[in-house]
Amino acid sequence: MRWRVGLLVLAAALLAGCVANDVEPINTHVTQVGPGSPDYIPDAPADGSTVVALSFSGGGTRATAFSYGVLQALDDVTVGSGGRAHTLIDDVRVVGGVSGGAVTAAYLGYKGRGYRELRKRFLLRDAESSLHTAKLAPANLARLWKGGVNDRSTFAAWLDRNLFDGATYSAFRRPGAPLVWIHASDIYNGTAFGFTYDRFAAICSDLDKLRIADAVAASAAFPAVFAPVVVSTTTPTTRCNYKQPDWIQRGLNDPEAPERVKAAARAMESYQNNDRVNYIKLLDGGLTDNIAVVGFAESLDIAGSPHSPLSPQAAVRMRTLIMIVADAGRRKEPDWVKVKQGPGLVDMIDATAGTSIASSVRDEFDSLKLEFRLWREKLVKYRCSLPAAVVARYRGSLSGWKCRDVQMVVELVSFADLPPDEAAALNVIPTRLRLTPEQVERTIQAGRDAVRLNPRLQQAFRRAQGRSGFVAAGSP
Repeated sequence: MRWRVGLLVLAAALLAGCVANDVEPINTHVTQVGPGSPDYIPDAPADGSTVVALSFSGGGTRATAFSYGVLQALDDVTVGSGGRAHTLIDDVRVVGGVSGGAVTAAYLGYKGRGYRELRKRFLLRDAESSLHTAKLAPANLARLWKGGVNDRSTFAAWLDRNLFDGATYSAFRRPGAPLVWIHASDIYNGTAFGFTYDRFAAICSDLDKLRIADAVAASAAFPAVFAPVVVSTTTPTTRCNYKQPDWIQRGLNDPEAPERVKAAARAMESYQNNDRVNYIKLLDGGLTDNIAVVGFAESLDIAGSPHSPLSPQAAVRMRTLIMIVADAGRRKEPDWVKVKQGPGLVDMIDATAGTSIASSVRDEFDSLKLEFRLWREKLVKYRCSLPAAVVARYRGSLSGWKCRDVQMVVELVSFADLPPDEAAALNVIPTRLRLTPEQVERTIQAGRDAVRLNPRLQQAFRRAQGRSGFVAAGSP
C-alpha cells in the first residue's frame, strides 16, 4: 500500500508542471469607473412601513435549501389588501449571502419573484458533476499541490451556464430589486471582500461587468477543494478616475474608527498602486463571516448619516425592520465524547473548524444585534428632530405619526429552533453541492418551520399585516 501512495505522490509531482489551473482574473480594468456603492438600500415599493433584510449562511446546498425555505416562509405572509396586496418577499430590500447562501441571495436579486426556479435549476441538480472529485487521481493531486483541485472552469462555469444565464452584476439593477451583498475572503489582508462598487472602483474595474457566477463561486471557494479566485489590482499602468470614499480616509487616519473599518480601509489601500500586491486572492467567505452579516455591519460602521443605510424618506416611513439571519450550520453528535480517548486527527480537524465557526457565529450575531440597537437610537433621534412639514412630505400626511414608533426585530433561525428529532436528522445532512431530493425537501421545510416557529418573527408579521388591514384566514 505504501508504495502505491508513493507512486501517486511521484505522479502528482511530475504532473504538477503539466496541469494548470485557470488563474485568469475575473475582472477587467477600465479608465472610467461609475459611482461608488450606494449610500442607501433601495426604498420599499409598497408603503415602506415594513423593511425586510436577510442574510444567508454557508453550508453548501444544505444552506441553499434552508435559505430557500426562509424565502418561502416570507412568501406565505400576505400584507396589504386588494390591488395593494403583496407578500413579505416584496419587502426584502437587502440580502446578503456567503457560500451556499450566496447562491440563494444572488438568485433572489437576479430573478425576484422568479426565485422559485432555484429548486429546479439548482437544488435538485448535481452541481458536483462539474467538479474534479476523485481524491487520489494524480491530476487532482497535482492541482491540489498547486493550490486547489478546482478552478473557475468548474463550479463558476456550471453556475454561469445552468443558473445565472451568463448574467453580470448589471442584472441586479432591475426595477424593484433588493441590494445584494455577496462576499468572499481576501486571504492576504485577512478581511472580508465584498463584491461592492466601492471595491471594484478602487481596482479600476466595473462591477456591472462581473459575472454573477464568478462572485458566487468565489464566495464558495472552500480551501484546497478550490484554488483561490484571482482579482487583478491596479498598477501604475492602470489609471482611472477613481475617487476614494471618505470612509477609507476615516479608517486610515481616525484612531477611534471601528477595527472592522480600519481593516477594510487598509485592504482597500493595498489594492491601489501597490508594488507588493498585483492580485487579490479570494477564498470562501465563511473564513471571515459564515453568516453573511459583514455587509450590514460595515454599512452601519461607515454610515454618513443617522438614518443610513435607509434613505431619509424610508427612515420616516418605516415602522418595522425585520432582519433574519439564516444559519444552516450543523451541530454534530460525535462518538468521541462517549469514550476517554479521541478525537483522532480527522475528527480533531473537523471539531476545530466547527468550534471556530460556532463561536464566531455567536459573537457576530450578538454584535449585530447591539449595532442595530444603537442604530435604532440614532434613527429615533433623527425622526424626532424633523419638522412636521418634512414628515408630511415624506409620509404623505401626519396622520398616525409617532417619531419613536420604530421596531427592529433581529432574529437568528437555525436547526436548533426545530424539534430535537428533526434537528438531529438535519445535522447529518452533509456540506456538499449535491443532495438527495429527500434531503433537499427536508431542509427547505426546515427553513419554513424555523421562521414559522419563531414567536418574535410571527409577532412582527402580524404587526405588518395589522397596519395594512389584511386579515388572515380564520382570524376573528
